[in-house]
Parts: sequence; structure tokens; C-alpha cells
Amino acid sequence: MNKESVDLFEKIAAQLSGLYEEMSVLSKKNPNDAVNKFKLRFINQQIAECNGFLEDRYRPFNEFENFKEDDIPQNSDVVFILSQYLQCLEKLRSDNAVQRAGSWYWQVKGEEDDKIDKEGFIYIRTSQPKRLRG
Repeated sequence: MNKESVDLFEKIAAQLSGLYEEMSVLSKKNPNDAVNKFKLRFINQQIAECNGFLEDRYRPFNEFENFKEDDIPQNSDVVFILSQYLQCLEKLRSDNAVQRAGSWYWQVKGEEDDKIDKEGFIYIRTSQPKRLRG
């Protein structure tokens, strides 16, 4: 991880979380309703961005690329998939975050211009990683 990937992570995680919250509300009301194509297009865009960012190590399902427009998913299907992606993003955060002086930080490789520690890392403040089971 580097500074740019932390920025991208924060963007992806925020957008995915927003989609998850919106779809969860729909799923609680009507879990078996089909997702409209407008929403599905943005959901698929976000999943594609996550797939590229997470790579094989953190992707929840290597064989899953996106939802097919010809086989429109139900609200509950989308919530299921988005929750798996959020868990994998949180695993990535957990693997790259450290606690220092009571706060949580991304520990990432620094560049020449950065104020790096003796191991070559810089620290970027983040939220506390959620505790994952397993």
C-alpha cells in the first residue's frame, strides 16, 4: 500500500458502504424485488473498481466479476455480495493498520519526499478496523 492506494481505498469503501446501506433498506422492504438497471449499472461499476483494487488476495469470490444485466439480481442478492466486498475491504484495512498512541493509522511505504520512519513507513490516520471473525 502507498498514499495513493489509501486514498483510493477510502473512496471505494465509502461508495460501497453507501450502496450497501441503500440496498439494505430496499432489501428489508422487498428482498425478492429485482434491482433496476440504472442502479445495477452503478453497483457493477463499483464492484469492478473493487475487483481491480482488491486483486486476488482480498477478493471475496474470484469467479464473480459483476451482476449480469440479462439475469437481473434481487435486492437481497446485491446486499449479500456488497457485504462480502465490505468484509474483504475491512480485512485489507486490518492487515495494513496499526495502533499508535491510541489512534489507528495505515502503515504504508513512504517515498523519498515523505517523513518516513526507520523502516521506510509513513502513517496515515484511519478509523479503527472492525474486528473480523476467523
